[in-house]
Amino acid sequence: MDKRLAGSACALGCEVLYGLSYIFTRHVSENTSGFALLGWRFLIAFLVINLLVLVGIVRIDLHRKNLKQLLAVATFSPCIYFIAETFGIRNTTATESSVMLACIPAVSLLASSILLKKKPYSIQLTGILITLIGVVITVIAAGVSSSLSISGYAALAVAVVSYALYSVYVDKASGCSEMEITYVMLASGALLFVLLAIAEAAVSGSAASLMLLPFRNRDFLIAILYQGIGCSILAFFLSNAAISRIGVNGTSSFVGASTAVSILAGTFLLSEPFTVYQGIGTVMIILGVYIANSHKIRKEAAVF
Repeated sequence: MDKRLAGSACALGCEVLYGLSYIFTRHVSENTSGFALLGWRFLIAFLVINLLVLVGIVRIDLHRKNLKQLLAVATFSPCIYFIAETFGIRNTTATESSVMLACIPAVSLLASSILLKKKPYSIQLTGILITLIGVVITVIAAGVSSSLSISGYAALAVAVVSYALYSVYVDKASGCSEMEITYVMLASGALLFVLLAIAEAAVSGSAASLMLLPFRNRDFLIAILYQGIGCSILAFFLSNAAISRIGVNGTSSFVGASTAVSILAGTFLLSEPFTVYQGIGTVMIILGVYIANSHKIRKEAAVF
């Protein structure tokens, strides 16, 4: 029970960090290249985690560890996931991208069942279904729009599948600590996204602007600091810790909570409007997460 409680706390903490990122990035993401934001985000994260290693706060020992498993984790997330998510969001509407990304828990359950042979409990399925409905209601309440972008839909589908496979490979990465998995994820992300940001800037002739962006744009600096430290180092670590304690199925049931956090943060901290339908959706999200992780989960027979 202590292990389940700790894992649930880690999963919830991860989603809270992701949900609050909306406050710090809502203006920056509209006016800044996605690769510039990702490049600086992961560079900051990698520099900070190495500083923590140097001062002895964090211990990393990759000697005799299964690097293939670690690289598989990093390949699916952050590498494939963030590229696909960035392209998908850019080529679809907010409604479409939010609804498709809300399918991550369901796809994660399927991946866990097939690849890990860990069948979800009926109460988990019920909770995740309620959460998914809550997310859809909340997103639609903000306004329905359609892009009909096949490439955008395909990219979002890749993002959903890659996140599910990331969860599976974290579960399979035995013998590695959560921080070691996080370190490899950050190193891979920094290498890939810094190179992509530089290449993009070189093609557009804006290399100097990319280098000076955090020093000229205060909002961008705040965004990359929060995303680098909060959404990369802390959230990645918490996600990995949650998967190791409560598994893919338990961790995935919390994914929709970030939507509720974003809505509540926007309402209470940014004075954004809060409709009745958003309230209903938020309550359903919270209820679904609670049901999926209630104590009855141990007594339920597996389905499928």
